[in-house]
This record gives sequence, structure tokens and C-alpha cells, in this order.
Amino acid sequence: MNFSNRALVLFSGGQDSTTCLAWALSRYPQVETIGFDYGQRHTVELKVRPTVLEHLRALSPQWRERLGEDHMIDLSLIGKISNTALTSEAAISMQANGLPNTFVPGRNLLFMTVAATVAYRRGLDVLVGGMCETDFSGYPDCRDDTMKALQVALNLGMATRLKIETPLMWIDKAATWWLAQEVGGQALVDVIREDTHTCYLGERGTLHEWGYGCGHCPACELRAKGYREFVNAKAMP
Repeated sequence: MNFSNRALVLFSGGQDSTTCLAWALSRYPQVETIGFDYGQRHTVELKVRPTVLEHLRALSPQWRERLGEDHMIDLSLIGKISNTALTSEAAISMQANGLPNTFVPGRNLLFMTVAATVAYRRGLDVLVGGMCETDFSGYPDCRDDTMKALQVALNLGMATRLKIETPLMWIDKAATWWLAQEVGGQALVDVIREDTHTCYLGERGTLHEWGYGCGHCPACELRAKGYREFVNAKAMP
């Protein structure tokens, strides 16, 4: 484990970013979080963030000591210049370019740039994000090549040596549940299941076995499928 660096985690309040935050807390002596209000349709994810942070602190005295300041950034301009299913009431569908209309162009690029700026000011040298190329919808800004190129660009542009970590890049959603189990045990799995939010439509009326959500949007389907695979694997002798 590396205890020489300090991390800033892109934390939305969802399953992936919560798992990444726990992963960072198990590795780095100082961890801060950053979230973005970009006019997302599922603003409920912003409302659950404080609860998730509180519960993560309660899981471990070490995590409580390591988890520092949370930064909430207004990036509502993304919602103003985007016309996507995540920033409007449009029905989720595929576009002519082969990408779902849940893709918000430039979102992760801007997130990382703003996070790098905050990290520069705070003296943090690791950025942690939940981008994944295994279970994803084809978003080009979630790819490993994109993150590697962005790391080079940020360091050239700011004369820094920031490192971008993406612990979920090559694992599927079932393995993401397993990673949570390994890092924080069943207590962390329960926090993710009960407190985090992933549903694109912002539904939190029903607690399913895998968490809250509408159950039929792409985010819910992926989360539910991964959870079932995780539970089935745990039940095997």
C-alpha cells in the first residue's frame, strides 16, 4: 500500500464512487472528496452524499481520521449546454452515433480538470475516479486511453505530477461489489446497497435487494445484475 500520496476522490454518491472512496481510504493517509452539481436529472445523488460520507466515517476509526474535506462544485453550465437524458426529461435511447443519450459530452473531462485544479490548491497528488471500460455504455470519456491522455495533459498544463487512479477500470459490476466486500466487509456492502444512488431517473421509493432505483434504467439493470452475480458467487461452496 502507498502511504506517501494524498488523494482527491470524485464522489457522486453512487455505488462506483463510494467503492472508489473506500478503496482510497484503505490506501492513502489523507483523502478528500469532490462532487459536482451539473444540472443532473438524478439530483438525489447529491442529497445522499452527506449520509454516505457519515456512514463511511463510522465504519472505521482509521477512515474517520483519513477522510477530510468535501468540496461541492457548481458545474451547472454542463446542464445548460447539454441536451441529454441525464440533464433533461428526455427518454433514454440510442443516438445515431451509437452512443446512448445518457452520455454527457465533456463531463468527465471537465470533472477531472476541475478536480485537478482543486487538488493543486489543496496539495493533493492523486485523483481517483470510478471510470470503467468493462461494464459501461460505451462512453468515450470512461476509457483508459482517455484517462491516460488526460493525466498527461493535466500534468503538462499545470507543471504537476498528478496521478489518475481508476480502480474499477477493468472489472465488471459484480467485481465492484466484491471489491467493496474486500475493502470494507459486509458493513460497506450494506452502506452501498442502502445509502448510495445510481438510478438515472432518481427513483428512491423502493429498496430492492441491490439498492434503491427504478429497476429498469440502464444504471439499475447493471447494478442489479452485478449484485445478483455477487450474491450467487458468495453462496457457492
